[in-house]
Amino acid sequence: MSRSVVPVNLVDKLAQFSELWSQKRVAVVNDYEVKVAKLKGEFVWHTHEDTDELFLVIAGRLRIQLRDADVVLEPGELFVVPRGVEHCPVADEETAILLFEPKGTINTGDAGGPMTKAAEVLG
Repeated sequence: MSRSVVPVNLVDKLAQFSELWSQKRVAVVNDYEVKVAKLKGEFVWHTHEDTDELFLVIAGRLRIQLRDADVVLEPGELFVVPRGVEHCPVADEETAILLFEPKGTINTGDAGGPMTKAAEVLG
């Protein structure tokens, strides 16, 4: 058996970095990545044309702006942004999240720009 039998502790993983808006891969499920990130401030408006995007708040509070409404997430709550829906995450305080999305999903979707970063593997 080559798979790890050690559980992933999200609190420990989040303690390993301080960069904001920098996704860290902590696990892989089939063709999907499980990533954590710390957020503060406003991201960029963007769309993922080919995939849904799951946001789960671990700590803090996240507002996901949509063009017709805002979704506010507290710790323990999740929201799935459907593919093709333009959105902009905003965190007024430092917020820790978990993301679940296909491998290779670009964080800024179709927007590109200086906030575009590939997910880093967190050991």
